[in-house]
Amino acid sequence: MSSSPYTLTGYTQSGTLDILDIRPVPAYSDDPLYTIEPQYLHRPDLLAYDMYGDNRLWWIIAQRNLDVIEDPVYDMVPGTQIYLPDPERVKEILGD
Repeated sequence: MSSSPYTLTGYTQSGTLDILDIRPVPAYSDDPLYTIEPQYLHRPDLLAYDMYGDNRLWWIIAQRNLDVIEDPVYDMVPGTQIYLPDPERVKEILGD
């Protein structure tokens, strides 16, 4: 599925997922800086839904902000500034 962070990850001979092959989310200089609001406390899925219309794209936010977000749930706290990729660029990343 194109929305999955595991799309590039292969399978082992036994049929289980192999070692994670991370999908890169490139940084662009015009990515807007966003300050996390209280309603998104520990909820990257809600922010992804509001930004991209799909709660499964939470990993896009986490991958774009690896320098700020180590834990994609517990580091989502109000007042933290992160970059949010443009929805059109997210479609490109996903190959849509």
